[in-house]
Amino acid sequence: MGRWIDVAALGVTQIIGYGTLYYSFSILAPAMARDFGWPSEWIFAALSAALLTGGLVAPWAGRWIDRFGAGRVMAVGSMAAALALAACALAPYGFLFVPALFAIEIAATLVQYGAAFPLLVQRHPGTAQRSIVYLTLIAGFASTIFWPLSTWLHDFLTWQQIYLVFALMHVVLCLPIHLWMSRRLPIAAEPADGDGARKPPSPHSSLPPEARSKGFLLMAAGFALQSFISSAILVHMVPMLGALGLGLASVAVGALFGPSQVASRFINMIFGRELSQASLAIVSAALLPIALVLLLVTAPSFTGAMLFAVLFGMGNGLYSIVGGTLPLALFGAEGYGARQGQMMSVRLIVGSAAPFAFALMMDQIGVKGALAVAALFGGCAVVAFAAIARLVAVVPVRQLGDGMLPR
Repeated sequence: MGRWIDVAALGVTQIIGYGTLYYSFSILAPAMARDFGWPSEWIFAALSAALLTGGLVAPWAGRWIDRFGAGRVMAVGSMAAALALAACALAPYGFLFVPALFAIEIAATLVQYGAAFPLLVQRHPGTAQRSIVYLTLIAGFASTIFWPLSTWLHDFLTWQQIYLVFALMHVVLCLPIHLWMSRRLPIAAEPADGDGARKPPSPHSSLPPEARSKGFLLMAAGFALQSFISSAILVHMVPMLGALGLGLASVAVGALFGPSQVASRFINMIFGRELSQASLAIVSAALLPIALVLLLVTAPSFTGAMLFAVLFGMGNGLYSIVGGTLPLALFGAEGYGARQGQMMSVRLIVGSAAPFAFALMMDQIGVKGALAVAALFGGCAVVAFAAIARLVAVVPVRQLGDGMLPR
């Protein structure tokens, strides 16, 4: 029961963490720009710079997680998130708002997946992979909950008041949960994998020492390429679809993305037990370029665009899972926090630059040209993960004894 309680409680904090610190921003940004007398582009430029800052801080956050424990770091992050949200809300001028926004994204690295996945590994190492899958399934509802919630609150509250409400959520809901999860589990309380079953061993590296550097570089490259595609397409999805001739239907197509993310995680939870993490990474990466090519050859077909949104959403949903499970499968539990911080750094830095780079490509070579380049990047990600699968496959059988995790 302990593992399920932990996953459920952490799911609540992840919904709040992503909902308040990320998804709500696009709803409230126009009001922020209006209050500060800025163009909307400036607000989103500030967000990109803040995401970049969060990416630069992520490796340090990962080392703190390994040294002090993920629960303690997340508790500190909850307080930091509350203070940063309050600072944004109380900032009278734009030049004071921007550093507070930077603080929000730094706090986000302490309370979102980059810290939540290591927390599950530290508390339940033998079942961490499945726990990460369940957690992403719950957290996938963050946008579904906080986009309409932010819109509804904005009907009668200012964006400043909404941010103060969000700050209160971090103090009242997230902080107690993270403090509770920062306690050490007694050895006898460690959950078994099923009723009375022997507790699974902690995961170890499935790569031999001489292949780890190459595996890490391939994994970083694959995740960077996926991050570029995901960030670029999500920011530009509605105007991009409109430019391809879908008009107002682009909004309906974009609405399929969120449910498709959750659906892919649910399908993986039910049917993906026997699929290796390297294979899941290949599937995740392949769905993105397949979706982009489908959109390219069918636009302006509404049916084609709907299939694009479903496939892209499924690929992106699996990408969130693989981001936590593949490093664990390849390198094991030791040093997982620091390694996850390094991966989050790569993803955030590339993701912060992707919307601008994709907009520049659309301006210079057109929407279809930009989509073709993004599809090419997706193909390169597939190649990177296929190379990782090959590295894992050549590990000598004698190294895969009890406690090894070849998946």
